[in-house]
Amino acid sequence: MTAQLNTIPTDLASLSKAPTTAGVYLFYKGKTPLYIGKSVNIRARLKSHFESAKQVTSKAYAYVNGSDHIQWIITDSEFKALMLESRMIRTHRPKYNVRWRDDKSYLYIKITKEVYPKISVTHEEKSTKAYYYGPFSSKQVTLRILKEIRRVFPFCMQTTVSKQRCFYSKIGLCDPCPNIINRTTDTSQQNLLTKQYKSQIRNVKNVLEGKSDTVLKMLLDAIDKHKEKLEYEEALIYRNRYLKLEAFILRKRFDSDTLEEYNTAERRSKELKKLLERYIDLEDLHRIECYDMSTLSFKNNTASMVVFTDGLSDKKEYKRFKLDDKHNSDFDMFGEVMERRFKRNWEKPNLVIVDGGKPQVRKVLQIFATMNVSIPLIGIAKRPDRIILGTKDLLSVRPPKDNIGFRLVQALRDESHRFAKKYHVYLRTKNMI
Repeated sequence: MTAQLNTIPTDLASLSKAPTTAGVYLFYKGKTPLYIGKSVNIRARLKSHFESAKQVTSKAYAYVNGSDHIQWIITDSEFKALMLESRMIRTHRPKYNVRWRDDKSYLYIKITKEVYPKISVTHEEKSTKAYYYGPFSSKQVTLRILKEIRRVFPFCMQTTVSKQRCFYSKIGLCDPCPNIINRTTDTSQQNLLTKQYKSQIRNVKNVLEGKSDTVLKMLLDAIDKHKEKLEYEEALIYRNRYLKLEAFILRKRFDSDTLEEYNTAERRSKELKKLLERYIDLEDLHRIECYDMSTLSFKNNTASMVVFTDGLSDKKEYKRFKLDDKHNSDFDMFGEVMERRFKRNWEKPNLVIVDGGKPQVRKVLQIFATMNVSIPLIGIAKRPDRIILGTKDLLSVRPPKDNIGFRLVQALRDESHRFAKKYHVYLRTKNMI
C-alpha cells in the first residue's frame, strides 16, 4: 500500500487529479474528516458523490459542500481499501458516516483473549477481553472476509467448550481444534498444537490489521524453508495457503458499489412516490412492507414480511409467519398475517404491498378497517405485472416496464416470494423428516 496522502481542493475541476485505482478517500473540513469511503476507482466514486450532492436533501450535499479538501490513500486491492477504511472510520468516527455511527446493524470481527482464542461476529465492542476489527457495512461482507481467511488459517468459532471434535474440524476449517488440544494427554504434543493454533490466530489478526504483505512473505519463507529440507508435502501446504491468500487479498470483490446503490434506491423511492401519489395520499416512503404467502395444498402454510428502508432491503426487519393449516384460501391467510402483524408494536410502514390482485387487496382493506389501520395499501398482480390500488374502486394501474419506481415494487414482491417460499420449504422438509 502506498502510504502517501494526496490532497485536492473540494471542487469538480480538481477531480481529474484523482486516481482511477483502488483506495480510501476522505472529505475534510480543516483537520476534521467529515466522511470516509473506499472504492476500486477513487475518481469515479468521487464524481458520483458530487453528482449526488446536487440534491440539497442528500447526505452527500452536506459533506461535499461542507468540506474544503479531499485526501486519498491508494491501495493495490479492494480488500486492503476495505480494511483501511474500517480502521480509519473506527479511529475518526466521521460525522457523516452515519451507517457506522447510528445504525445498530454495523458489525465487528471479535477475537477473544483466551488460551485458544475464538473468532466471531458482533454488533458491539463490549468486552475488554477481546480484540475488535471493523466496523463493516454488512453481515455478508463480514462473513465473507472470515470465510476466506478461515480457508487459509483455520480457526475456531465455537462459543461453548466441548469434549467432542467439532464439525468444522472434520472439514479442515478448525485445525487444530481446541477441543482436541484440550483432550491431548501428551504434554509436548499439546504444546505443539497450542503453538500452531496461536500462530494461525496471529496470522488472522495480521491480515485484519492490514499486514497481509507480511503474512504473504512469511508463507513464501515457509515454502522455501521446507523445500530446502526436501519437505515437499509441507511446502505444498504453504504454497496452497499462499495462493489462496494472495487471490483473496488482491482479486476478490467484497462490497458492492454502495454509494451507487444508495443513489439508485433514492431514485426508485422518489419515482414510486411520484407514481402513487396521483392516486393515494403518501407522506413518505421511508419504510415499505411487502407480504406473500407460500403453501402446498394448504399444508405448512407460511407468510413473509419483507422490509425495504429508504429503497434498500432491510433484512434485519424481515419477519416470517407459520400459519394455521386450517386455512383453505389465500384470503384467510392474509387475514391472519395482517391481524398478527398489526397487533405487534413494530415500526409502522408508510406503505403496505401484498402479492396479489383485487381479491387479496380487498381482504386486507377489510382487515385494516376492522383494526382501524390507516396505511396506504397496494397489491401487485401478475400476467402482466400491474399495481392494484387499495382504494374503494380498486383501480388497476400498469406503469411502463422501465419505470424504476414500479421496479421497486417488483423487487419487493420477488423478495417476499423468495423469503416465504424458503420458510415453507424448510417446514415441509422438517415435517417430512
